Amino acid sequence: MKKKTPLRLPLTALRSFEAAARLLSFKAAAEELRVTPTSVSNQIRQLERDWDCLLFVRQTRKVVLTDAGRSLARVTTRAFDDIREEVETHISSNRKTVTLAVGPIFGSRWLIPRLSKFYRHNPTIELVLFNGPRITGADQMTSQITVDWGRGDWAGLESRRLLEITYIPVVSPALLAERGGMRSPADLTRYPIIHQWNREEWNAWLKLAGQPDLTFAQETTMRDANLVLQAVMAGHGVALGTFPLIAHDIDSGRLVCPLDLPLKPDRSYHLLTLPGARAVPEVRAVCDWIEAEAMLPG
Repeated sequence: MKKKTPLRLPLTALRSFEAAARLLSFKAAAEELRVTPTSVSNQIRQLERDWDCLLFVRQTRKVVLTDAGRSLARVTTRAFDDIREEVETHISSNRKTVTLAVGPIFGSRWLIPRLSKFYRHNPTIELVLFNGPRITGADQMTSQITVDWGRGDWAGLESRRLLEITYIPVVSPALLAERGGMRSPADLTRYPIIHQWNREEWNAWLKLAGQPDLTFAQETTMRDANLVLQAVMAGHGVALGTFPLIAHDIDSGRLVCPLDLPLKPDRSYHLLTLPGARAVPEVRAVCDWIEAEAMLPG
């Protein structure tokens, strides 16, 4: 079978067509493109000959798009707009883009409150933030920088520990009053318990509290840390609060810690990059800023 010859796509002629179609005038298109009207007309005629397709109906004082011309105009205008935006945003602009993936509670409780401070110090860097899933190695890295939860053993990635995390049971003041207070770990049997992801952290905390065999009457497991926090604030149960990320909620009185027994997990938040990624100035600037912020108290 004979191979089909690819259709020619002369970009200069297409640019002339897009301007003429948008302005419905060869003269106005020529002025915008800084060429002669004859040049615009000749380029469009060449497109029509090459493709054997009429794009404009020429009238005495104006031009009108044909159905084929209107269809092509929609595509070319969108394409040139996309090209223009890309050039203005990422190529000709002094602003540089850095992609950063974070988990839900780290993003909402730690990063977002600090964004205005970041931009004051880094006005030429644009962060593109998205919710990053848990990863195990470099093959799952979809951003220039990731903040993930773990022990620091990501295959093929450079990792730096950011925060010292502790877990302490937290509850809403309303639920605490409704259930008669909480003076010892044994009182937890009177409360609904909320697990984040699995029961591992609560089991470790009960062991630390000297109650490894304590049985909860009601338990719910949630996979999203922000949902856990929202549920606790709404009075639906007791959860292990992640400090320092929720310290502000304790200070404001939205949550309380009736059992002040902190558990230090062996995992924490780490800053992850591909080897050599920090050689890019804007990536290094974001990493340096996050690490400096993590060292500040509070």
